Amino acid sequence: MKNSVNKNAIYYTRISDIPEEIWNSLDCEQNLYFNRNFLESIEENHPEITFFYIVLVDKNKKPKAFASIQIVDFYFETVKNDLESLVKKIKEFGEKLRFIPKRKPLKLLICGNTFVSGEHGLFVKNHANKNTVIKEAAKAILNYVNENKTLTIDAFLLKDFKKKSLAKISELVDFNYHPFSVEPNMVLHLDNNWLNFDDYLSALKFRVKTKRAFELSSSLEIKQVTSENINNHLPKMAELYKKVATNATFNLGDFNLETYKGFVKKLGDNYILKTFWLKNEMVGFMSGIINQNNLDAHFVGINYDLNKTHAVYQRMLYHYIEIAIDKKIKTLNFGRTASEIKSSVGAEPEDLTMYLRHKKSITNKILKLFLQRVQPTPFRQNFPFKKTSNEKQ
Repeated sequence: MKNSVNKNAIYYTRISDIPEEIWNSLDCEQNLYFNRNFLESIEENHPEITFFYIVLVDKNKKPKAFASIQIVDFYFETVKNDLESLVKKIKEFGEKLRFIPKRKPLKLLICGNTFVSGEHGLFVKNHANKNTVIKEAAKAILNYVNENKTLTIDAFLLKDFKKKSLAKISELVDFNYHPFSVEPNMVLHLDNNWLNFDDYLSALKFRVKTKRAFELSSSLEIKQVTSENINNHLPKMAELYKKVATNATFNLGDFNLETYKGFVKKLGDNYILKTFWLKNEMVGFMSGIINQNNLDAHFVGINYDLNKTHAVYQRMLYHYIEIAIDKKIKTLNFGRTASEIKSSVGAEPEDLTMYLRHKKSITNKILKLFLQRVQPTPFRQNFPFKKTSNEKQ
Protein backbone atom coordinates (compact mmCIF):
# COMPACT_ATOMS: atom_id res chain seq x y z
CA MET A 1 0.00 0.00 0.00
CA LYS A 2 1.22 3.48 -0.85
CA ASN A 3 0.68 6.88 0.66
CA SER A 4 -2.35 8.54 -0.94
CA VAL A 5 -4.76 11.48 -0.82
CA ASN A 6 -8.55 11.25 -0.88
CA LYS A 7 -10.65 14.43 -0.68
CA ASN A 8 -10.10 15.68 2.89
CA ALA A 9 -7.87 12.79 4.00
CA ILE A 10 -4.18 12.05 3.48
CA TYR A 11 -3.04 8.48 4.11
CA TYR A 12 0.43 7.36 5.18
CA THR A 13 1.71 3.82 5.69
CA ARG A 14 4.71 4.80 7.80
CA ILE A 15 5.27 7.39 10.49
CA SER A 16 8.53 8.44 8.85
CA ASP A 17 6.63 9.38 5.66
CA ILE A 18 4.60 12.09 7.41
CA PRO A 19 6.21 15.47 6.61
CA GLU A 20 7.59 17.71 9.33
CA GLU A 21 5.18 20.52 8.41
CA ILE A 22 2.20 18.27 9.18
CA TRP A 23 3.55 17.43 12.64
CA ASN A 24 4.16 21.14 13.25
CA SER A 25 0.68 22.08 12.09
CA LEU A 26 -1.07 19.37 14.11
CA ASP A 27 0.92 20.29 17.24
CA CYS A 28 -0.02 16.91 18.74
CA GLU A 29 3.31 15.56 19.98
CA GLN A 30 3.08 16.89 23.52
CA ASN A 31 0.57 14.08 23.92
CA LEU A 32 3.10 11.25 23.77
CA TYR A 33 0.58 8.79 22.34
CA PHE A 34 0.60 10.97 19.22
CA ASN A 35 4.36 11.53 19.31
CA ARG A 36 6.24 10.14 16.32
CA ASN A 37 8.91 8.58 18.55
CA PHE A 38 6.30 6.57 20.47
CA LEU A 39 4.36 5.52 17.36
CA GLU A 40 7.45 4.68 15.33
CA SER A 41 8.88 2.48 18.11
CA ILE A 42 5.69 0.40 18.06
CA GLU A 43 5.57 0.30 14.25
CA GLU A 44 9.20 -0.80 13.86
CA ASN A 45 8.89 -3.72 16.29
CA HIS A 46 5.59 -5.24 15.17
CA PRO A 47 5.99 -6.41 11.56
CA GLU A 48 2.99 -8.73 11.94
CA ILE A 49 0.71 -5.68 12.25
CA THR A 50 -0.28 -3.51 9.27
CA PHE A 51 -0.12 0.17 10.17
CA PHE A 52 -1.51 3.22 8.45
CA TYR A 53 -2.22 6.78 9.53
CA ILE A 54 -4.82 9.33 8.45
CA VAL A 55 -4.37 13.10 8.46
CA LEU A 56 -7.69 14.91 8.03
CA VAL A 57 -7.50 18.40 6.52
CA ASP A 58 -9.92 21.33 6.52
CA LYS A 59 -11.22 23.24 3.49
CA ASN A 60 -7.93 25.16 3.37
CA LYS A 61 -6.00 21.87 3.30
CA LYS A 62 -4.65 22.51 6.80
CA PRO A 63 -4.32 19.44 9.08
CA LYS A 64 -7.06 19.28 11.72
CA ALA A 65 -6.92 15.67 12.99
CA PHE A 66 -4.74 12.57 13.08
CA ALA A 67 -5.82 8.92 13.33
CA SER A 68 -3.61 5.94 14.14
CA ILE A 69 -4.78 2.65 12.58
CA GLN A 70 -3.58 -0.92 13.02
CA ILE A 71 -4.77 -4.10 11.31
CA VAL A 72 -4.28 -7.21 13.44
CA ASP A 73 -5.10 -10.89 13.34
CA PHE A 74 -7.66 -11.51 16.08
CA TYR A 75 -8.06 -15.04 17.42
CA PHE A 76 -11.32 -15.90 19.16
CA GLU A 77 -9.36 -18.28 21.36
CA THR A 78 -7.78 -15.30 23.15
CA VAL A 79 -11.07 -14.60 24.95
CA LYS A 80 -10.69 -16.43 28.26
CA ASN A 81 -13.14 -14.69 30.55
CA ASP A 82 -16.78 -15.46 31.36
CA LEU A 83 -17.73 -14.67 27.73
CA GLU A 84 -15.62 -17.57 26.43
CA SER A 85 -18.57 -19.96 25.93
CA LEU A 86 -20.65 -17.29 24.19
CA VAL A 87 -17.77 -16.30 21.89
CA LYS A 88 -17.24 -19.97 21.04
CA LYS A 89 -20.89 -20.31 19.97
CA ILE A 90 -20.66 -17.15 17.86
CA LYS A 91 -17.51 -18.50 16.19
CA GLU A 92 -19.10 -21.88 15.42
CA PHE A 93 -22.27 -20.22 14.13
CA GLY A 94 -20.28 -17.74 12.05
CA GLU A 95 -18.12 -20.43 10.49
CA LYS A 96 -21.19 -22.40 9.42
CA LEU A 97 -22.67 -19.32 7.72
CA ARG A 98 -19.23 -18.41 6.33
CA PHE A 99 -19.07 -14.90 7.70
CA ILE A 100 -16.29 -15.80 10.10
CA PRO A 101 -13.18 -17.31 8.45
CA LYS A 102 -12.75 -20.97 9.31
CA ARG A 103 -9.52 -21.89 11.04
CA LYS A 104 -8.26 -18.39 10.28
CA PRO A 105 -7.97 -15.27 12.40
CA LEU A 106 -10.39 -12.40 12.03
CA LYS A 107 -8.78 -9.44 10.24
CA LEU A 108 -9.55 -6.61 12.63
CA LEU A 109 -8.94 -2.93 11.83
CA ILE A 110 -8.40 -0.89 15.00
CA CYS A 111 -8.51 2.87 15.41
CA GLY A 112 -6.77 3.30 18.73
CA ASN A 113 -3.68 1.85 20.35
CA THR A 114 -3.65 -1.93 20.29
CA PHE A 115 -1.42 -2.14 23.35
CA VAL A 116 -2.72 0.66 25.59
CA SER A 117 -6.19 1.35 27.01
CA GLY A 118 -7.61 4.83 26.56
CA GLU A 119 -8.54 7.36 23.87
CA HIS A 120 -5.34 7.17 21.87
CA GLY A 121 -6.59 6.60 18.33
CA LEU A 122 -7.76 10.03 17.24
CA PHE A 123 -6.20 13.44 17.90
CA VAL A 124 -8.41 16.46 17.16
CA LYS A 125 -7.03 20.01 17.07
CA ASN A 126 -8.69 22.44 19.45
CA HIS A 127 -10.45 24.47 16.78
CA ALA A 128 -11.91 21.44 14.98
CA ASN A 129 -15.42 20.11 15.61
CA LYS A 130 -15.04 16.65 17.16
CA ASN A 131 -18.45 15.44 15.93
CA THR A 132 -17.52 16.29 12.36
CA VAL A 133 -14.04 14.82 12.69
CA ILE A 134 -15.39 11.51 14.02
CA LYS A 135 -17.68 11.15 10.99
CA GLU A 136 -14.91 12.14 8.58
CA ALA A 137 -12.51 9.66 10.19
CA ALA A 138 -15.08 6.83 9.87
CA LYS A 139 -15.58 7.69 6.19
CA ALA A 140 -11.83 7.95 5.60
CA ILE A 141 -11.24 4.51 7.09
CA LEU A 142 -13.91 2.96 4.85
CA ASN A 143 -12.58 4.75 1.77
CA TYR A 144 -9.06 3.50 2.41
CA VAL A 145 -10.20 -0.11 2.82
CA ASN A 146 -12.47 0.01 -0.24
CA GLU A 147 -9.77 1.50 -2.45
CA ASN A 148 -7.09 -1.00 -1.40
CA LYS A 149 -8.32 -4.16 -3.07
CA THR A 150 -5.49 -6.25 -1.61
CA LEU A 151 -6.58 -5.31 1.90
CA THR A 152 -8.94 -7.82 3.51
CA ILE A 153 -10.82 -6.54 6.56
CA ASP A 154 -13.50 -8.51 8.42
CA ALA A 155 -14.37 -6.02 11.16
CA PHE A 156 -13.69 -2.46 12.35
CA LEU A 157 -13.04 -1.45 15.97
CA LEU A 158 -12.87 2.10 17.36
CA LYS A 159 -11.63 1.68 20.89
CA ASP A 160 -11.75 3.09 24.38
CA PHE A 161 -13.91 6.20 24.49
CA LYS A 162 -14.52 7.85 27.85
CA LYS A 163 -18.03 8.72 28.99
CA LYS A 164 -17.60 12.44 28.25
CA SER A 165 -16.86 11.62 24.59
CA LEU A 166 -19.89 9.40 23.99
CA ALA A 167 -22.28 12.22 23.06
CA LYS A 168 -19.84 13.41 20.40
CA ILE A 169 -19.30 9.98 18.85
CA SER A 170 -22.88 8.65 19.06
CA GLU A 171 -23.23 9.33 15.35
CA LEU A 172 -20.99 6.32 14.72
CA VAL A 173 -24.22 4.32 14.99
CA ASP A 174 -25.16 5.89 11.63
CA PHE A 175 -22.12 4.12 10.20
CA ASN A 176 -23.46 0.81 11.59
CA TYR A 177 -21.04 0.69 14.52
CA HIS A 178 -22.34 -0.94 17.70
CA PRO A 179 -21.24 0.26 21.15
CA PHE A 180 -20.27 -2.13 23.92
CA SER A 181 -18.68 -1.73 27.33
CA VAL A 182 -15.32 -3.21 28.23
CA GLU A 183 -13.34 -3.61 31.43
CA PRO A 184 -12.95 -0.16 33.06
CA ASN A 185 -9.70 1.70 33.31
CA MET A 186 -8.72 1.87 36.99
CA VAL A 187 -7.75 5.43 37.88
CA LEU A 188 -6.23 6.96 41.01
CA HIS A 189 -6.71 10.72 41.39
CA LEU A 190 -3.86 12.02 43.49
CA ASP A 191 -4.58 14.42 46.32
CA ASN A 192 -2.74 17.73 46.06
CA ASN A 193 -1.86 17.36 49.75
CA TRP A 194 0.19 14.22 49.12
CA LEU A 195 3.70 15.65 49.05
CA ASN A 196 5.31 12.26 49.66
CA PHE A 197 4.35 8.60 50.01
CA ASP A 198 3.87 8.94 53.77
CA ASP A 199 1.09 11.46 53.09
CA TYR A 200 -0.61 8.85 50.91
CA LEU A 201 -0.28 6.28 53.69
CA SER A 202 -1.77 8.71 56.20
CA ALA A 203 -4.87 9.03 54.00
CA LEU A 204 -5.60 5.28 54.22
CA LYS A 205 -8.21 4.01 56.67
CA PHE A 206 -6.25 0.85 57.36
CA ARG A 207 -2.56 0.24 56.83
CA VAL A 208 -2.48 -3.45 57.71
CA LYS A 209 -2.42 -4.68 54.09
CA THR A 210 0.05 -2.01 53.05
CA LYS A 211 2.36 -2.75 55.97
CA ARG A 212 2.13 -6.47 55.24
CA ALA A 213 2.94 -5.92 51.54
CA PHE A 214 6.03 -3.88 52.40
CA GLU A 215 7.17 -6.50 54.93
CA LEU A 216 6.84 -9.29 52.37
CA SER A 217 8.55 -7.25 49.66
CA SER A 218 11.31 -5.82 51.88
CA SER A 219 13.95 -8.05 50.28
CA LEU A 220 13.08 -6.86 46.76
CA GLU A 221 15.49 -4.48 45.05
CA ILE A 222 14.17 -2.09 42.40
CA LYS A 223 16.50 -1.18 39.53
CA GLN A 224 16.19 1.28 36.65
CA VAL A 225 16.37 -0.06 33.10
CA THR A 226 18.56 2.12 30.87
CA SER A 227 19.72 2.15 27.25
CA GLU A 228 23.01 0.72 28.50
CA ASN A 229 21.61 -2.34 30.32
CA ILE A 230 18.33 -3.05 28.49
CA ASN A 231 19.80 -5.70 26.18
CA ASN A 232 20.89 -7.77 29.18
CA HIS A 233 17.45 -7.58 30.79
CA LEU A 234 15.08 -8.07 27.84
CA PRO A 235 15.21 -11.91 27.62
CA LYS A 236 14.15 -12.35 31.26
CA MET A 237 11.63 -9.52 30.98
CA ALA A 238 10.06 -11.21 27.94
CA GLU A 239 9.78 -14.44 29.92
CA LEU A 240 8.02 -12.67 32.81
CA TYR A 241 5.73 -10.71 30.46
CA LYS A 242 4.64 -13.94 28.78
CA LYS A 243 3.50 -15.31 32.14
CA VAL A 244 1.21 -12.31 32.60
CA ALA A 245 -0.01 -12.23 28.98
CA THR A 246 -0.93 -15.92 29.14
CA ASN A 247 -3.20 -15.21 32.11
CA ALA A 248 -4.88 -12.22 30.43
CA THR A 249 -8.59 -12.65 29.70
CA PHE A 250 -8.39 -10.77 26.40
CA ASN A 251 -5.54 -9.87 24.06
CA LEU A 252 -5.61 -7.93 20.79
CA GLY A 253 -1.95 -8.68 20.19
CA ASP A 254 1.35 -9.66 21.75
CA PHE A 255 3.59 -6.76 22.67
CA ASN A 256 7.19 -7.07 21.48
CA LEU A 257 9.39 -5.93 24.36
CA GLU A 258 12.08 -4.83 21.89
CA THR A 259 9.84 -1.75 21.59
CA TYR A 260 11.11 -0.68 25.00
CA LYS A 261 14.49 0.15 23.44
CA GLY A 262 12.91 2.94 21.41
CA PHE A 263 10.82 4.14 24.34
CA VAL A 264 13.79 4.34 26.72
CA LYS A 265 16.08 5.96 24.15
CA LYS A 266 13.64 8.44 22.58
CA LEU A 267 11.23 9.28 25.41
CA GLY A 268 13.84 9.58 28.15
CA ASP A 269 12.52 10.35 31.63
CA ASN A 270 8.95 10.27 30.34
CA TYR A 271 9.12 6.49 30.07
CA ILE A 272 9.28 4.41 33.25
CA LEU A 273 10.90 0.97 33.05
CA LYS A 274 12.05 -0.76 36.23
CA THR A 275 12.94 -4.29 37.27
CA PHE A 276 12.38 -6.04 40.61
CA TRP A 277 15.05 -8.38 41.94
CA LEU A 278 15.17 -11.00 44.67
CA LYS A 279 18.85 -11.57 45.40
CA ASN A 280 20.29 -12.11 41.89
CA GLU A 281 17.05 -13.10 40.20
CA MET A 282 14.69 -10.78 38.31
CA VAL A 283 11.18 -11.52 39.58
CA GLY A 284 9.24 -8.73 37.90
CA PHE A 285 9.25 -5.52 35.90
CA MET A 286 6.94 -2.55 35.51
CA SER A 287 6.56 0.03 32.74
CA GLY A 288 4.66 3.25 32.24
CA ILE A 289 4.54 6.57 30.46
CA ILE A 290 4.35 10.09 31.89
CA ASN A 291 2.02 11.88 29.51
CA GLN A 292 1.43 15.50 30.48
CA ASN A 293 -0.28 15.32 33.93
CA ASN A 294 -0.90 11.57 33.76
CA LEU A 295 1.14 8.50 34.61
CA ASP A 296 -0.18 5.52 32.65
CA ALA A 297 0.88 2.06 33.77
CA HIS A 298 1.79 -0.15 30.83
CA PHE A 299 2.87 -3.78 30.80
CA VAL A 300 4.22 -5.67 33.78
CA GLY A 301 5.96 -8.99 34.16
CA ILE A 302 5.67 -11.17 37.27
CA ASN A 303 7.11 -14.40 38.60
CA TYR A 304 3.83 -15.79 39.96
CA ASP A 305 5.65 -18.47 41.97
CA LEU A 306 7.09 -15.72 44.18
CA ASN A 307 4.29 -13.19 43.94
CA LYS A 308 2.35 -14.34 46.98
CA THR A 309 5.34 -14.78 49.27
CA HIS A 310 7.01 -11.51 48.26
CA ALA A 311 4.02 -9.31 47.24
CA VAL A 312 5.71 -8.45 43.94
CA TYR A 313 2.62 -7.04 42.19
CA GLN A 314 1.35 -5.18 45.25
CA ARG A 315 4.75 -3.53 45.62
CA MET A 316 4.62 -2.50 41.96
CA LEU A 317 1.28 -0.74 42.51
CA TYR A 318 2.70 1.18 45.45
CA HIS A 319 5.82 2.07 43.46
CA TYR A 320 3.65 3.53 40.68
CA ILE A 321 2.02 5.69 43.37
CA GLU A 322 5.42 6.72 44.77
CA ILE A 323 6.56 7.78 41.29
CA ALA A 324 3.32 9.69 40.63
CA ILE A 325 3.60 11.66 43.88
CA ASP A 326 7.28 12.37 43.29
CA LYS A 327 6.56 13.62 39.75
CA LYS A 328 3.55 15.68 40.96
CA ILE A 329 1.20 13.75 38.69
CA LYS A 330 -2.54 14.45 38.89
CA THR A 331 -3.90 11.14 37.57
CA LEU A 332 -2.48 7.62 37.71
CA ASN A 333 -4.06 5.28 35.15
CA PHE A 334 -3.52 1.68 36.20
CA GLY A 335 -5.25 0.27 33.12
CA ARG A 336 -7.55 -2.73 32.92
CA THR A 337 -7.36 -6.10 34.68
CA ALA A 338 -6.92 -6.89 38.39
CA SER A 339 -9.55 -4.24 39.16
CA GLU A 340 -10.17 -5.30 42.75
CA ILE A 341 -6.55 -5.16 43.90
CA LYS A 342 -6.12 -1.81 42.14
CA SER A 343 -9.17 -0.47 43.94
CA SER A 344 -7.58 -1.56 47.22
CA VAL A 345 -4.84 1.05 46.68
CA GLY A 346 -7.41 3.77 45.87
CA ALA A 347 -8.13 3.41 42.14
CA GLU A 348 -11.67 3.93 40.88
CA PRO A 349 -13.23 2.56 37.68
CA GLU A 350 -13.49 4.79 34.61
CA ASP A 351 -15.91 3.32 32.07
CA LEU A 352 -14.68 2.81 28.52
CA THR A 353 -16.77 2.12 25.43
CA MET A 354 -15.73 0.51 22.16
CA TYR A 355 -17.50 0.65 18.80
CA LEU A 356 -17.48 -2.38 16.50
CA ARG A 357 -18.90 -3.20 13.09
CA HIS A 358 -18.57 -6.16 10.73
CA LYS A 359 -17.98 -5.54 7.06
CA LYS A 360 -20.99 -7.68 6.05
CA SER A 361 -24.36 -6.12 6.88
CA ILE A 362 -26.16 -9.35 7.88
CA THR A 363 -23.28 -10.35 10.11
CA ASN A 364 -23.28 -6.86 11.61
CA LYS A 365 -26.92 -7.25 12.69
CA ILE A 366 -26.10 -10.56 14.40
CA LEU A 367 -23.04 -8.90 15.96
CA LYS A 368 -25.29 -6.24 17.52
CA LEU A 369 -27.26 -8.93 19.39
CA PHE A 370 -24.05 -10.49 20.64
CA LEU A 371 -22.56 -7.18 21.82
CA GLN A 372 -25.70 -6.36 23.79
CA ARG A 373 -24.76 -9.29 26.05
CA VAL A 374 -21.18 -8.16 26.53
CA GLN A 375 -20.66 -6.69 29.99
CA PRO A 376 -17.50 -6.00 32.01
CA THR A 377 -16.67 -8.59 34.64
CA PRO A 378 -18.04 -7.38 38.00
CA PHE A 379 -15.62 -6.86 40.88
CA ARG A 380 -15.71 -5.70 44.49
CA GLN A 381 -14.80 -2.02 44.69
CA ASN A 382 -12.70 -1.13 47.74
CA PHE A 383 -12.74 2.30 49.39
CA PRO A 384 -9.44 2.52 51.28
CA PHE A 385 -9.31 6.24 52.07
CA LYS A 386 -10.55 8.03 55.17
CA LYS A 387 -13.43 10.40 54.63
CA THR A 388 -12.43 14.01 54.22
CA SER A 389 -14.02 16.76 56.31
CA ASN A 390 -16.19 17.73 53.30
CA GLU A 391 -17.46 14.16 52.92
CA LYS A 392 -18.34 13.89 56.60
CA GLN A 393 -20.65 16.90 56.49
